[in-house]
Amino acid sequence: MPRFTVNTTRFDPYLGFKFKIKVDGLYVAGLSKCSALKRTTEVTPWYEGGDASGPHQIPGKTKYDPITLEAGVTHDQTFEAWANKVNNFEGDAATSLAGFRKDISIEVFNQQGVKVLAYNVFRCWVSEYQALPQLDAAGNAVMISTVKLENEGWQRDASVTEPKET
Repeated sequence: MPRFTVNTTRFDPYLGFKFKIKVDGLYVAGLSKCSALKRTTEVTPWYEGGDASGPHQIPGKTKYDPITLEAGVTHDQTFEAWANKVNNFEGDAATSLAGFRKDISIEVFNQQGVKVLAYNVFRCWVSEYQALPQLDAAGNAVMISTVKLENEGWQRDASVTEPKET
């Protein structure tokens, strides 16, 4: 079977540097990194009486790893506003858990800028937020803010199909 169904002569996989993240239907500005989508299913040994051949291996609980997003510091307040829904600096009275979970979309683009893959990530919430990196008067690095998103699973968006490349 070919690696690509539409572009059967293509051999190289997609590159991982063209991507966008949508939160509340809008793209996050200045995004520079997105950690891997990873899930792990526990292995549960099961022993059957009278069967000395050893344990059977059956699937147990599935865990979805957190997703870390990094973005250059701009005036976009998407991460900060979302993080404040979980823990507001003004105290418990200002904190509202209404709407603190959001579905996001991770979209991957080919070199021509055409969307080739998308994953929908469900019920995300901010468990860690870094507004600013360490500041260094002698440095010249781009300032990066970071969020760590807990999630309850993800699924490939089947409506995004392989485009015909020219």
